[in-house]
Amino acid sequence: MKIIIAPAKKTVVDTDTFGCDGSPQYLAQTQQILSALRQLSYAEAKALWHCSDKLAQPNYDWLQKLDLSHQLTPAILAFSGIQYQYMAPDLFTAPALDYIRHNLRILSGFYGILRPFDGIVPYRLEMQSRLQVAGAKTLYTFWGDRLYQALATPPTEPILNLASQEYAKTIRPYLQPGQRLVTVVFGSLVDGHVKTKATLAKMARGEMVRFLAEHHATAIQDVTTFDHPAWAFDAQRSTNDQLVFIYQK
Repeated sequence: MKIIIAPAKKTVVDTDTFGCDGSPQYLAQTQQILSALRQLSYAEAKALWHCSDKLAQPNYDWLQKLDLSHQLTPAILAFSGIQYQYMAPDLFTAPALDYIRHNLRILSGFYGILRPFDGIVPYRLEMQSRLQVAGAKTLYTFWGDRLYQALATPPTEPILNLASQEYAKTIRPYLQPGQRLVTVVFGSLVDGHVKTKATLAKMARGEMVRFLAEHHATAIQDVTTFDHPAWAFDAQRSTNDQLVFIYQK
């Protein structure tokens, strides 16, 4: 079972906690994206990033000197958003780290797909960004089926989706006939309907990854045993391709 998660907008440099296992699989394609980004004017880059001058200016300055082979941080530590804070990979046991090394993959607009200990540098680029690269009008088109192929999953092996819709779209169109992509939904009941609240869902996804790693989960059924006081598995609202957990107020 492979587990896919989304990256975070916020990244940090940490060259001390863990070493890097190697380089991202699609580094040549990342270099193409970097070249395309460097061709943007400041105004174009700011519009692409949808952010303020306070964020855009340092990111634009960084873009000009970014070196894909220098000051590398393992991907699992480089992303520091809410999901990763609640995952707390720096506290994992050695067996849990080995579990995510083999089973967890991080989808990325800039790098395509990352293994947890691939060495990366800080960047700012979302998968849905309208950046033209090598003749492709979107990053979805540019990456094509590469991200799915990198998962290297046989059609009989399910993929557990803990990513957002934006990133799951890079995998779903390329599934083999009969292959399951099982999405985990963390939601609250509002007037009898399941509503996802982004912050709560990000927190839960991080804690879910930690739970799966600590328990060495190997099957979809293992996911339903997620033991957390704030979340309860809802078998009635779940389907073959969607596992629903309801927030317990």
